[in-house]
Amino acid sequence: MKRFAQSGIRLLRSLVIAAVSALLIWTIILMFFEEKFIYFPQKYPQGAYDQARSIPNLRDCWIKTEDGVKIHAWFAPAESAKATLVLSHGNAGNLSHRYLLLRSLQRRGFNVLMYDYRGYGRSEGTPTEDGIYKDGLAAYDYAMSLPEVNPGRVILWGTSLGGAVAIDVATHRQAAGLILESTFSSAKDVARVVYPFLPVQFFMHTKLNSIEKIKTLAVPILVIHGAHDSIIPIGLGKKLFNAANGPKDFYEIPNADHNDTFFMGGDEYFSRIDRFVASTSHML
Repeated sequence: MKRFAQSGIRLLRSLVIAAVSALLIWTIILMFFEEKFIYFPQKYPQGAYDQARSIPNLRDCWIKTEDGVKIHAWFAPAESAKATLVLSHGNAGNLSHRYLLLRSLQRRGFNVLMYDYRGYGRSEGTPTEDGIYKDGLAAYDYAMSLPEVNPGRVILWGTSLGGAVAIDVATHRQAAGLILESTFSSAKDVARVVYPFLPVQFFMHTKLNSIEKIKTLAVPILVIHGAHDSIIPIGLGKKLFNAANGPKDFYEIPNADHNDTFFMGGDEYFSRIDRFVASTSHML
């Protein structure tokens, strides 16, 4: 019996050592390749570029960032536009994958400027946290220079990763409103959800600390989140919303996941956008 007990202890010790070693190895991998686990760009010609040609008067735009990187954007003007939406998209694919949303918003009477971060689509460079913030600022400044754009009617819109970018831009530039869709409070909060058994949040250099930045803003905010978001849990969207100053509104879309909010929301989704934009008309 003693021999069996000793064997059991040795086996248990071996299992514990193996588990700790595996956790350590995965933590080190995530530390060294952190940005590979955050940014998933697709380069041109991958994407839906051909399909996007159906968007009326769509223009290719080339924007130079503060640090000299050339990024690509699309501008879709609308006749007698209600406002201009500057869209910062999520961490995967490129702007062409969002052409249906762009076209739908243009049809609703919005000018839309959607851009690709560095390293995405036709944009130069490699994505980093500081870099995508610079891209967002450059896109905003470019939108403000367009003759079709009323500078007092510019709305920043960020989806998922783009929410962190839109919030950062709002801390440096004045906007009529801020729309945050399927986004999160901070990179560390996301890491706790995605890697619950790994202590990666203690070693991350990527912050995407939207929750601290949003506390400093005095701008109307609409937060949109799918009730069944399997990538960014709705709790992180609510955490960010709760930290924001007013006026603010939270729009939860029943049955929606992370990437299908405007499909699942349907007409109500666009009606909420319309009402929010209309409510900001007196802000600037």
